[in-house]
Amino acid sequence: MASTSGTKDEVGPPRSLSRRMTRNSTMVDPNAEGVDSELVPSSLASVAPILRVANEIEKDNDRVAYLCRFHAFEKAHRMDPKSTGRGVRQFKTYLLHRLQKEEEKTKPRLAKSDPREIQKFYQNFYEQNIREGQYTKKPEEMAKIYQTATVLYDVLRTVVPAAKVEPETQQYARDVEKNREQYEHYNILPLYAVKSKPAIMKLPEIQAALRAICNMNNLPSVRRVGDRDKPVSDILEWLSSIFGFQKGNVANQREHLVLLLANMDRRSKSGEDYDQVDSLTVKHLLDKTFKNYVSWCHYLHCTSIIESHKVPASVDRQQLHLLYIGLYLLIWGEASNIRFMPECLCYIFHNMANEMHGTLFGNVQPVSGGTYQATALDEEAFLRDVITPIYDVLRKEARRNQGGKTSHASWRNYDDLNEYFWSDKCFKLGWPMDRKSDFFIHSDQLSRHHAGQQGPRNQVVSGKKKPKTNFVEVRTFLHLYRSFDRMWIFLILFLQAMIIVAWHEDGSIFGILDDGVIKNILSIFITYAILNFIQACLDIILSFDAWRSLKVTQILRYILKFIVAAFWVVILPVCYSRSVPNPTGLVRFISNLGGTWREQSLYSYLIAIYLIPNVLAVVLFLLPPIRRHMERSNWRIVTFLMWWAQPKLYVGRGMHEDIFSLFKYTLFWIVLLISKFAFSYYVEILPLVLPTKLIMKMHVSSYEWHEFFPNVTHNMGVVISIWAPIVMVYFMDTQIWYAIYATIIGGIYGAFSHLGEIRTLGMLRSRFESVPLAFYERLVPMQKEDHRKDHLEDDLSVRKNIAKFSQVWNEFIFSMRMEDLISNSERDLLLVPYTTSDVPVVQWPPFLLASKIPIALDMAKDFKGKEDADLFRKISNDDYMRSAVIECYQILKEILFGLLDDERDNMILQHICHEIETSIQQGTFLSKFRVSELPSLNNKLEKLLEHLTPLGVSQQADNVDAEKYASQIINVIQDIMEIITQDVMVNGHEILERAHAQHHDNDKKERFEGINFRLTQIRSWKEKVVRLRLLLTVKESAINVPTNLDARRRITFFANSLYMRMPNAPIVRNMLSFSVLTPYYTEDVLYSKEELDRENEDGITILFYLQKIYPDEWKNFEERIKDSVEEDIIEATRQWVSYRGQTLSRTVRGMMYYKEALELQCFLDYAKDDEIFTGFRTVNMNKHHMDLKERASAMADLKFTYVVSCQIYGAQKKSNNDVDQKRYTNILNLMLTYPSLRVAYIDERETTTNGRSQKVYYSVLVKGGVDTLDEEIYRIKLPGPPTEIGEGKPENQNHAIIFTRGEALQTIDMNQDNYFEEAFKMRNVLEEFHKDHHGQRRPTILGLREHIFTGSVSSLAWFMSNQETSFVTIGQRVLADPLRVRFHYGHPDIFDRLFHITRGGVSKASKTINLSEDIFSGYNSTLRGGYVTHHEYIQVGKGRDVGMNQISLFEAKVANGNGEQTLSRDVYRLGRRFDFYRMFSFYFTTVGFYFSSMVTVLIVYAFLYGRMYMVLSGLEGRILEDASLSSNKALEEALATQSVFQLGLLLVLPMVMEIGLERGFRTALGDFIIMQLQLASVFFTFQLGTKAHYYGRTILHGGSKYRATGRGFVVFHAKFAENYRLYSRSHFVKGLELGILLVIYQVYGNSYRSSSLYLFITFSIWFLVASWLFAPFVFNPSGFDWQKTVEDWTDWKRWMGNRGGIGIAQDKSWESWWDAEQQHLKYTNVRGRILEIILACRFFIYQYGIVYHLNIARGSTSILVYALSWLVMISALLALKLVSMGRRRFGTDLQLMFRILKALLFLGFLSIMTVLFVVCGLTISDIFAACLAFLPTGWAFMLIGQACRPCLKGIGFWDSIMELGRAYECLMGLVIFMPIVILSWFPFVSEFQTRLLFNQAFSRGLQISMILAGKKDKDKPRPT
Repeated sequence: MASTSGTKDEVGPPRSLSRRMTRNSTMVDPNAEGVDSELVPSSLASVAPILRVANEIEKDNDRVAYLCRFHAFEKAHRMDPKSTGRGVRQFKTYLLHRLQKEEEKTKPRLAKSDPREIQKFYQNFYEQNIREGQYTKKPEEMAKIYQTATVLYDVLRTVVPAAKVEPETQQYARDVEKNREQYEHYNILPLYAVKSKPAIMKLPEIQAALRAICNMNNLPSVRRVGDRDKPVSDILEWLSSIFGFQKGNVANQREHLVLLLANMDRRSKSGEDYDQVDSLTVKHLLDKTFKNYVSWCHYLHCTSIIESHKVPASVDRQQLHLLYIGLYLLIWGEASNIRFMPECLCYIFHNMANEMHGTLFGNVQPVSGGTYQATALDEEAFLRDVITPIYDVLRKEARRNQGGKTSHASWRNYDDLNEYFWSDKCFKLGWPMDRKSDFFIHSDQLSRHHAGQQGPRNQVVSGKKKPKTNFVEVRTFLHLYRSFDRMWIFLILFLQAMIIVAWHEDGSIFGILDDGVIKNILSIFITYAILNFIQACLDIILSFDAWRSLKVTQILRYILKFIVAAFWVVILPVCYSRSVPNPTGLVRFISNLGGTWREQSLYSYLIAIYLIPNVLAVVLFLLPPIRRHMERSNWRIVTFLMWWAQPKLYVGRGMHEDIFSLFKYTLFWIVLLISKFAFSYYVEILPLVLPTKLIMKMHVSSYEWHEFFPNVTHNMGVVISIWAPIVMVYFMDTQIWYAIYATIIGGIYGAFSHLGEIRTLGMLRSRFESVPLAFYERLVPMQKEDHRKDHLEDDLSVRKNIAKFSQVWNEFIFSMRMEDLISNSERDLLLVPYTTSDVPVVQWPPFLLASKIPIALDMAKDFKGKEDADLFRKISNDDYMRSAVIECYQILKEILFGLLDDERDNMILQHICHEIETSIQQGTFLSKFRVSELPSLNNKLEKLLEHLTPLGVSQQADNVDAEKYASQIINVIQDIMEIITQDVMVNGHEILERAHAQHHDNDKKERFEGINFRLTQIRSWKEKVVRLRLLLTVKESAINVPTNLDARRRITFFANSLYMRMPNAPIVRNMLSFSVLTPYYTEDVLYSKEELDRENEDGITILFYLQKIYPDEWKNFEERIKDSVEEDIIEATRQWVSYRGQTLSRTVRGMMYYKEALELQCFLDYAKDDEIFTGFRTVNMNKHHMDLKERASAMADLKFTYVVSCQIYGAQKKSNNDVDQKRYTNILNLMLTYPSLRVAYIDERETTTNGRSQKVYYSVLVKGGVDTLDEEIYRIKLPGPPTEIGEGKPENQNHAIIFTRGEALQTIDMNQDNYFEEAFKMRNVLEEFHKDHHGQRRPTILGLREHIFTGSVSSLAWFMSNQETSFVTIGQRVLADPLRVRFHYGHPDIFDRLFHITRGGVSKASKTINLSEDIFSGYNSTLRGGYVTHHEYIQVGKGRDVGMNQISLFEAKVANGNGEQTLSRDVYRLGRRFDFYRMFSFYFTTVGFYFSSMVTVLIVYAFLYGRMYMVLSGLEGRILEDASLSSNKALEEALATQSVFQLGLLLVLPMVMEIGLERGFRTALGDFIIMQLQLASVFFTFQLGTKAHYYGRTILHGGSKYRATGRGFVVFHAKFAENYRLYSRSHFVKGLELGILLVIYQVYGNSYRSSSLYLFITFSIWFLVASWLFAPFVFNPSGFDWQKTVEDWTDWKRWMGNRGGIGIAQDKSWESWWDAEQQHLKYTNVRGRILEIILACRFFIYQYGIVYHLNIARGSTSILVYALSWLVMISALLALKLVSMGRRRFGTDLQLMFRILKALLFLGFLSIMTVLFVVCGLTISDIFAACLAFLPTGWAFMLIGQACRPCLKGIGFWDSIMELGRAYECLMGLVIFMPIVILSWFPFVSEFQTRLLFNQAFSRGLQISMILAGKKDKDKPRPT
């Protein structure tokens, strides 16, 4: 060996560690020699660069590579001699084996010994790569070379003794060390590149920004720790030296700050060259960065450092401002999870800036009195001393959450800890922060301390937990009332008033003028006082856990509010009762309390006093500027005045809109509420009043059951049964009215926005002439010297503008060709020529000119007139035809002149052209030319062009020799000239004679033989030939170009968007810079070949499936790759499939269009006229053109950054799992394909501290390297694992956001796409940030619309696509304007980046409560004074789930998220602090929609349970005997409105409007009808159940979690057991319950059977039951296929029978699933268990009601009947228990005993039944009725048992409950499965279902049945 370190014996693991090492045999594959550098264990990470170098140089010198590996081995052994790290032993063993093999195989090449060999190699490497390459190679290549040289020298020093290192080698090493920093790996800016500077570093704005941050004048000198000889080079390094920031953080924020300064400064400069940053730029950046900090200081009444008066007047203000900005960015860049706590960052900055002041100005320390010392700290000091302690608090609190299982009230989330800094008590933390302060002492520590003192070690002591801050997220529906109390009070008071008016005489609305009615209406103020009292109580109860953190003034306010509310609750009823004449009942009692005095008007005075706050609120509502100013004011007097109305809070102040916006949404809601109340009064309330009065007067003496309360007056049970559903409808139907009005307003706004003006190809053709002008006005930057009207008159300018349009249009067409949406022929038809020839007309794309020439020829041939003008008028009537004719003539002339090489031939052609042009001018064309002969000339021209086209040339080259090819062209040209001179021209022979006469050299050579074939190789000439051929040959077929529907949609939308209102485009250099951020976890990146060829259970591969779904695109793809080699075809096929799925590669490709668009835009901004006319894609580029391209690329890098946050990329890199390795490889390939792409990930490394292994975490940014590996750019150490604290996605975004750049940030999900033509509009959209909106407000979030690209797969995907499209278009359009409540919904919204990174980021991350993390960023932005807009002239693609189960999981996730939102402080604050009508908008567009969905379901329950009470008690029969009653009719009319909601018709309304707007109302009507035929209502009704179930369960019990839906191609059959597991509790149980209720109502009821409304309501409920029970099977592919049904039955039986246990998955055993289904009850609180028990008690009603209707009861209403029924029930349960016990006790050993027991039980049962039939009169119908009675009772037992699980387990009854549950599950499964079995018997049902599911595909002629059946086309070869 080359070294004698004696490490061989240490490789084997010591015995004591062998067990530990067996748990992880990962890390290294001995065969993976090429990638060993990427598989290094994390604890040996520093070895990886050495192995990388070894792999790189191996092909040049394998011996030096061996020496490098040996050095790596030695270093690894020194780092971990005992191999204790994870995977270290395996790695060292592998490396040792490899070294043993290489030692024998490798020999020195350059010298005889290893020391000489490596020295020689090092010298050669330096001379070839560094000395020569520093002037020619790019900075990234030099960075790689210097890294390699550094590693080689380290190896050299271990191999060569120090005395033998040659001076030359040492000199080279010193040079490398000296210059290494100039060539470090960089992100965007190679800041220290010296020799070969890229274009981006030559930009004056970059250079000026660098000078600004490198200005070190007047700063105290500080040396860095560990490198004291090296001076500090810029202000960020200076700050790092003082405060101890990490090197990676400093480098990252240095580039960040330079780019921010450069981009912002450029917009303020008019000149091209400058060398200083404008001080106003720095001030503007300072103001944006510290706006939140300054506001925080004012709020806490402390002086902000920014505004400090202690700064000396002589200080360099710009430098000081940059120090502030740099300090904040460095704090933010290293803050990790604390970035979610913006005010905590303010606190940290406030103290550190104060320290910085001390260092700069020598201020005295406030505590010690000494002066600040500028002492340098190590680079992890800030992380260790400031961030880690706060992170530890976060982590301990997050552990209390226990994965979302504990109550929110039991732990403090991000908001709680951040809001600690909203109080001035945060200053008690001191600086440096006191670790013993209350903030850092965690309650777990108190508990442990307490436990150590008072009890044994294992005893659990809860301790006194820390209080929540300001708000407690208690699980209760009461949050809805507390957050939106004004709305509920308003609705309740209006309901009371309407009932009072309706109750008066005839119920006329004019009855309100009656004195008695007015007096009664005044009673609503008592209700008002009671509701306010409830609100005051809720404020106290729900915030109780936060009281210890509240200020005294807040607690005092709560108590006073309660006292005042209690006072009014007492005083108002007393005074009202005194004003009522002849009081009775309760009113008399209350009036007696008031004594004997009577004062009628006192009540009125009290009301006037009571309403004073409301009057003031109305005044302030009408004057929003005053209210806004008061709320934002920090004056103590204003705070005191506002204290009662609205407690002071840091967020939510001054959110009021301007007067105009206020007027718009106020008008919207006033009109809506008038409609709602009118409908409620006349349809719901008034019709019920008269029947109610009659019912209350009736006396019912006999009941059909045992009535416990026979003396209840006024039949209150009936009244409640009738009114309960009506009241619920009243509270719910505002949602219906909102849907109607929002649809109307959204349609009107959309029409005024010019949406849908171009929606078909016909419309596009008719307006295409104006498209270039619209493009110029919208998308071309207006220069200062521009005067657009003058431009239109300037021919050159018009041509230039059309040329610019053609550049963009053609790139758009090329991008669609590369995406295979169009074919080559369609591409040629759509392209616009780049070049400007002598054609005097605009050269339109050929698809517009299709068939114009053939038609013109026919017109000319058939023309009978004599005047030229008549013929030309007919042609000129069609502008496109005129253009085509002129263009054809000019291009043909150019082609022929170019082809003819002989001067005489050119002369003849010139004479012919002169004759044509002269005759046209003189009007003698028809007399000099025979137009009837033109068709024959056209045929010859087509033949010539066929030979000249690129395809023709290549074919001739392949098949015929050049001489023969030339003769063919010559013959055709001679034929053409002969036809022209002999047939077409009347005097053509004269031209030939004239030409012959001019040349008397007696040349016998034939004419037109000299052909210039060189032209056929020139690109521009080829384009002319192709274009002319298209113009002459293409007929009507081009009218349908493009044929692909998506291509049509994109072209029409792009053209339409050019006519919509959008800001003018700036030049690229002046546009806002922006980043795109995409979080990624483990989704698909790029499908592998194995995945493409893997068959599903039906024998179908993904590739085959997509070929059938997208046949036209597959055909275009085959055309594109037909000449490629095998490997390229395989890779291209993988990409083709991946780009049609929801993969990361599709998202990255789409987002990288931004860079392409910016490069093209920059080219158009700076290109000269000739370059614009030459084209962006020109191959032959001069130096200026090359410089322009480099500049365009540099400008694109300056303005755009794309970061994908691949959270576990590092783990995937090291994993031995094939799937992970493929993902790593695919992500790496994406970085290599797109050099501008950056990947951020969380790296986990192991380090050994004091002999203990511990994990260290880093945020790392990498890019594609110059070789085939990634290169690390920045590495920033984290205080701990960031994803353990919050939700995964926002934490993933947060760790990577520090690597983004620019002033704007677009958040893109992993299932999104982008389009080139839309990327071109990005700079327009970003200008929206500069637009003032009403009251000098600028947007903080720009909302963009989306196109859902997954709608073509199936009917379900189509429904989902339409639903989502309507939400992201018309829905968000209305939310943004006029309602002003649009937030952020996880869509491609663009954030004001500086606004949000200083206010907590682009999402919120607290576990569970922020499950829907995206919308919370919208809430946060609004609460902090942000402004959200919506723009529809640009769109981004988005994928959605396409299978029933995936859609349901998505809906469940969103419903869970809305449940958590209901409990959140954000919703509470918005609900309380929005004005009245904006609060309405907010409620009904967020949590209110889900609450209304739940209420819709509850209405059905209330209606059916009310009816069951009436029919089983006999009250319905008694009451309906009275002919004067019509309560049913009134109830039915009201319930009909609920049915509309239930059927999902409301969700269809916006869809129809949006489709009508954008595609025409005829299309919309057709789509609506088709959707109904495809059972869209079944789908929406089913999803209604999903929303209601998960929303309700989340609020009651929690259990919400992220549900991975999967984004694959879902067209496979889901097994019955899988559907049962997913929908059992949410749909099947509820569906069966409602079904039983309906059966009971039908059997025992005596309702109006003839009423059409009754039939509609019962039909709608039966429809709901059927949808909930069978929708999953109707929408399940092959759901009624007999073979599948048999397999499903077998699978279900196996699943039901399997025993559960630890480690057994839910899909393997019913017991495991059943246990998991009760998770929410395991962790719910006592209140949740009690509610479950109370809800379960409803099932006892069935037994109580039905047993009295059994024939065996013989009409008895005695309580004994019910008692006997319980005897039967208990007997049945005991019998089941006996069988269960017998099976366990005797089933195995005493089988005979068990059989005897079962026989005895069976005989006993038979005996009892015989007696009952013969003696007691039992009937068959009684048996069925008893099943309806007793089955719900057993279910109730089971539900109560589940709620009381701990108790039942203690007494040993739990197994019985489980067996009871199994029996019920079997029964339910049978009931649901039997109809499926029956329908599966009939083959046509399966065919019908397939047609139903895939009608979209059938209508496109696709072979779906083949896909489902797996019948592949055997005739065609299998695609590669």
